This record gives sequence, structure tokens and C-alpha cells, in this order.
Amino acid sequence: MTAFEIIGGTRLKGEIIPQGAKNEALQVISAVLLTDQKVTISNIPDIKDVNKLIELLGDLGVKVERLNKDTYTFEASGIDLDFFTSDAFKSKGGSLRGSIMIVGPLLARFGKAAIPKPGGDKIGRRRLDTHFLGFEKLGAKFIFDAESSFFNVDATQLKGTYILLDEASVTGTANVVMAAVLAEGTTTIYNAACEPYLQQLCKMLNRMGAKISGIGSNLLTIEGVTKLGGTEHRLLPDMIEIGSFIGLAAMTGSEITIKDVQYKELGIIPNVFRRLGIQMELRGDDIFIPAQDNYVIDTFIDGSILTIADAPWPGFTPDLLSIVLVVATQARGNVMIHQKMFESRLFFVDKLIDMGAQIILCDPHRATVIGLDKQVQLRGIEMTSPDIRAGVSLLIAALSANGRSIIHNIEQIERGYQDIDARLRALGANIKRIDVMPKQH
Repeated sequence: MTAFEIIGGTRLKGEIIPQGAKNEALQVISAVLLTDQKVTISNIPDIKDVNKLIELLGDLGVKVERLNKDTYTFEASGIDLDFFTSDAFKSKGGSLRGSIMIVGPLLARFGKAAIPKPGGDKIGRRRLDTHFLGFEKLGAKFIFDAESSFFNVDATQLKGTYILLDEASVTGTANVVMAAVLAEGTTTIYNAACEPYLQQLCKMLNRMGAKISGIGSNLLTIEGVTKLGGTEHRLLPDMIEIGSFIGLAAMTGSEITIKDVQYKELGIIPNVFRRLGIQMELRGDDIFIPAQDNYVIDTFIDGSILTIADAPWPGFTPDLLSIVLVVATQARGNVMIHQKMFESRLFFVDKLIDMGAQIILCDPHRATVIGLDKQVQLRGIEMTSPDIRAGVSLLIAALSANGRSIIHNIEQIERGYQDIDARLRALGANIKRIDVMPKQH
């Protein structure tokens, strides 16, 4: 087994380029199944979850060509629908939560799809009802085979309709949009997610010949077309990486420039970090973070303790709450972190408490952080990464800590962050891979 060994307490310096957006990649790569024409996608991150999806498409019969490290062409002209019944599909599809995204396109183009119950992060219940309720509204029949843990969906002809989503799920909205673009008639999706990644998907589909209006709002109107063509598409930089690097700079007192961030697509993310007292400056399309010895958490106007909570876009993304929580441990002041969407995402705070952080876990959704104002440095410990975002939060904590930390289960981190150890070393971080015996739980 491989782990990260980190010697913390070093100030970092330099430039770092964020990878392409993982969550956008899973959507737009699945969309290549909607056409038999060639689709070229660039700025694809070289990470496990995305590579698994590309491999799955190849197994389905998509012609995949890698032009360079981050650019691929896809041509879905010869799909093998029998692959759905194979053990290989059950194994590969079940190990990747993003595999759910192929159902909408396959249903739209071929009238049927199947997917094994997907895996992914253990961060609480992540139900798939929104996806399948949307498909059913469009006229699909859905059967869950409990014995084989397979979701089977069938539809000879999808028909446009009015859909009120039960939650503003990003992947649910994306999947229903991809099913609706080839449906007969007009589909209206209300309570649609409007994240930048979903906007990117809709713009890409429109370039392929789809007719989607209302992009960027929570009301999408889709006029069905009979066929889509090829296109070229470039992914946005990953906003979760950008937020992670802002937090890293603050925690380690480092001067870091984050390059080519597509600032206008970051929404309120920079302002949430500013409320933690982190200074930053926009230089062109780069974010420059100066070295800071201290950062002071804002309060509400009446002086009461600041609360940072996640919410559907344009609210604050839940993927960055773990980072905010870690950064707050070394701020001056206090903050309440309210994780509304997932009930297990805050359980990693016990590791931070072991490192010396002052955190009160109020319940599975809320934690109060009492900032140490860098008067007491966190201490290095041995720990295990429970999920992608908590893993990177613990990595940031370890880089700021005094002494040696070991992080196990780094496969979780690498599902979402490309070459993270090499990129941090380029900034001066003391991090390396080591072989260890599996950690006993």
C-alpha cells in the first residue's frame, strides 16, 4: 500500500495550474454517447475517476484516441449494447459513481440502458432518485433488480414533458438534460441545477445541435431534436482545486499564484475565503495570494459568529466546506460550519482534533471551529483519508503541521487530484510516497 509522508511547517512559494474540472469531465465525456460523430475534449484531468469512465466508454465500443496528456477524441459510432450484461461492466460500472451519467445519453439514443449500483465516496446517502424519476417522466420504465444490484431502464420513445426535479441535483439535472435533447417534443426542467459545469454541458450540447434555453437559470427548456453532431469542448479549471490551493496558501503562510482560474466562473468561492480573512488579488485571470502571518474571520454585522453553509449554486459548494473548516482552525476568530447536504462529511474532524485543532462537532451536520490564530501549530499524526475532499483537507493540515504526518488511503485523494504530490513539491512542499503495511482499523 502507498501512503503520503509529509513533513509540515514549510512555507511554499510559486505558481500552480489547476487541473480540468473533474465533475464537468464526467458529464461532458458521457455526452459523447449522444452522437455517432467525433467529439474532441481538452483539459481533461488525468485522475482515476475520469480515466475509469473513459475506459468504460472504450469497452462500450466508443473509439477513443488520446491526442496528448489532456486531450481526447471520442467517436461513439459502434456501441456494443450487449456489454451491459457482462461481468466486466458490473465490475467497472459499480466501482465508479460517475458511471450513472451514461444512462441518460444511452436512453436517449438507443432506448435502453443499465447500470450497476454505483460506488464513490462514503459521505452519506447519495440517492439516485432524481435521475430515475426524471427518466420516468420522459416515458422510461425503470426496474431495480435487487438480486443483481442492477438498475435497468427502458424506453422505446422518450417524450418531452414538464419536470419538477425533487432536488437541484447537478448530476441528476445533467442526466435528464442529456436524455431530453433527443426526446420528441419540448421538455421543461424546473428546479434545475445551474452550476457552471452544467452550463458548460448545455453549451456543448447546443454546439452539437441541441436546442436548450435558460442556461444558467433553474428553469431549462429543451426542444428535442432527432440527431446531434460532433464538436470541440474545453473543460473549465476545477473550482474545488482552486479553493483547495487558496486554503493551502493561508494555512502554510505561503505566497502562491493560481494560474488561469476562469475567475468569473468561481461565483462566491473567493468571497467566502475572504470572509475567513484570506487576502487575494486578481491579476489578469490569475489569483495571487500573498504570504500572511495571520488571517481574521469576519463576523455578521451584529457581531455574532459567522456561519458558512453549503447550498445549491450560486450558493457555496459543499465540496469546499472541508477545506474551509481546516483553514479556520488556524484563523483568529470562530466560525460555524454547516454541512447541509451530506451527513457524514464532517466525521474527519476527529483527525484534526488529534492534531490539536479546537473543534466542537455539534451533530453530523455542524461543527464549530475555534481558531488557534497560528499561536499553536497543529502536530503531525498518522491518519487515513475517508473521501476525496476530506483527504485533501487533511493533506493541507499536515503541510501546515509541526513534524511528520502519514496519510493512508491516498487512492481516495487521487480519484480527484492529478499528480498532487509532484505539484506540491514544485511549490517546495516536503511530501513523498512511501510503501506501508495496510493500516488496521
